[in-house]
Parts: sequence; C-alpha cells; structure tokens
Amino acid sequence: MHYLLRKQIVLLVIGLMGLLQYSYAQKQLYRMHREDQLYYFGITLGYNSSYLQVNKSNLFTQSDSILLAEPGSSGGIAMGLLATGRLGEHFQIRANPQLIIGGARSIRYELGSARVGEGSTQIQRLPSTLVSFPFQLKFNSDRIGNFRTYILGGLKYDIDLSSNSTARNADDIIKLKRNDFGFEGGIGFNFYLPFVTISPEIKISYGLTNLHQTDAALKYSNVLDKIQSRMIMFSIHIED
Repeated sequence: MHYLLRKQIVLLVIGLMGLLQYSYAQKQLYRMHREDQLYYFGITLGYNSSYLQVNKSNLFTQSDSILLAEPGSSGGIAMGLLATGRLGEHFQIRANPQLIIGGARSIRYELGSARVGEGSTQIQRLPSTLVSFPFQLKFNSDRIGNFRTYILGGLKYDIDLSSNSTARNADDIIKLKRNDFGFEGGIGFNFYLPFVTISPEIKISYGLTNLHQTDAALKYSNVLDKIQSRMIMFSIHIED
C-alpha cells in the first residue's frame, strides 16, 4: 500500500509539472471572469489511502493474550459533486459530497496465547463504503497567467454504509460506529483551460469521533480504547 501511495504522489507531481508547463506556455488567458461568478459547479474524482488511529486500553498492558495491535492502511476511489460559492476576492466556500468506495481498513493482532487451531497472527478486516459531506473554506492566491494555488480547511461528516454488512457484524469482529465527524485541510492548484478548470488537490482528513464500540467479552476489542479515522486523499476537480 505504501508503494501505491508513493506511486500516486509521483504521478501527481509529474501531472502537475506538465499542467504547469502548459499553462505558462499559453499566451492567451482563459476564463478571466470566472472568479467574478457568485457560484459554479463541478465533479470530483479521487484516490485515497485510509487507516485507523488506535489507542490501547489499560487492559492491553495488563494482559498477555494480545502482544500487538497494529492498524493497516487501505486504498479506495472517490466520486463526488462540487459546489463553490464566492465570498470575496480571495475567499470561497465549498461543498464537496462524495461516495468513497473500496478498501478494507484493518488491525493486525499478534497473540500471546492462541487457542487450538488459531494462528498467532490475526487480522481484523473492516471493509467500508463512505458517504462523505465536507464543507470547506478556501483561500486563493493571486492568479498568475492560467495558474493559481489555494489552501483549504473545513469540517466533514461521514456515514459508513458498510457498518451493518454481514462481514462487519460477525461475532468475532470489532464493531465501529456508523457516523464520523472530523476536520480536514489541504492544498490545490487551479489550471485554467479554454472550457474547464482542472484542479488537482491533496487533502488530509482527521476524524474526531471515537468509532470504537467496546465489547468487553471480545479480546480484540477490550484491549483497545479509542479508534479514530485518518485519510489522505488525492483529487482531481473538473469545474465548469
């Protein structure tokens, strides 16, 4: 997964360099009055890498049944809509609802004492499909030719559509809550083309909700205290 993440970063950098070179090579300025529009719309395509931030409970140090609980990352794709409203010369507000599909975040356990027929390493896989509702404030730089940068920050609310799936409700699987709330921030680049604006973006998402539904009778659950979501997302916004 780390190899795939590095590959995505390299491809993003190469793509940005190509778009930047193209934008500087163009003498004609495109979409000059776009910033004066009160609002405009677009679509989003993205790839993400997500994992669970795990804090262990006091029982983890008191018990030798589990020696290690280590989260693993997972990749997925995102598709969404984009609505941007103008607040001023440099500030905009943005809504970007998305469907995030694929991947299965996981926690790997090393057991100190395994039952008969049970391996010393157990992996809890937690597949998820999310509906995400981010609301963000954008600050835009001055435009240079057909290029502009921006930073953004805001809040997000996620609904896990897979929380009631059969795989997630097995008796020996830790349980996570359906709803998550958090904040996110990132940086992006606007490239103005004749008919559309292409905006590559990288964003970090930080969940604040404790997703863990503790099960005192389940050894995989009672050694954990807090579980929170983390995500890095690479997006391409195509705006009218």
